[in-house]
Amino acid sequence: MADSRSVVLVHGAWHGPWAWTKLLTPLRERGLDVHTVSNPSSGPDPTSLGDLYDDAENLRQTLARLDGEALVVAHSYGGVVVTEGAAGAYNVGHLLYVTAFMLDEGESLFSAVGSQEPDWWIKDSAEVSVLAGRPDEIFFNDCTGADAADAASRLEPQSLSSFKQPVRSVAWRDTPSTYVICEQDNAIPPFMQEQLAQRAGDVRRLGASHSPFLSQPGGVVEIIAELAG
Repeated sequence: MADSRSVVLVHGAWHGPWAWTKLLTPLRERGLDVHTVSNPSSGPDPTSLGDLYDDAENLRQTLARLDGEALVVAHSYGGVVVTEGAAGAYNVGHLLYVTAFMLDEGESLFSAVGSQEPDWWIKDSAEVSVLAGRPDEIFFNDCTGADAADAASRLEPQSLSSFKQPVRSVAWRDTPSTYVICEQDNAIPPFMQEQLAQRAGDVRRLGASHSPFLSQPGGVVEIIAELAG
């Protein structure tokens, strides 16, 4: 990615572009053109949420507007979005999966977790959306109290369908990739990350929770800046 200067950040389930706030200024100070996407599958109104394929199309539209080659960064569920949405994109030079679901064709996030809903998923009565229970423990266990409280207050419903739809196209088969294993993650256990990371061309590690963009933003910035060239 020697000539790439664009970075696209794709957030995970329940989150929004706000998750990347601590990374934006440091990356832009390094001369990178940074873009965030907002996945339609997350939002305040459970009745109007999109699904995985809406998220993927949203990413495709973002990529189509960029000039030059881009590094696409995925967190958690965002890995499914990137795998699907970046497939076939002419201007994606590298994929970075940060404790993310790096799935293959036919797999879904739900199948990746053993087709059993984690006990911290809180479904609504219509089984249309899911809330994240115990976020301090699951997502933010190494964050400051203030960061954890702020982030937890921003989490929104996630469409259940986005977790159960299978990947149809696989970007990492044709695009170089790197996986960042977060060794204190309580959402995607390290042993699962180790298995997913076998699909990547390169593996890095951070001694962080599921939210290194909050607890160790400097480490994430260094990896992104290196890969973006």
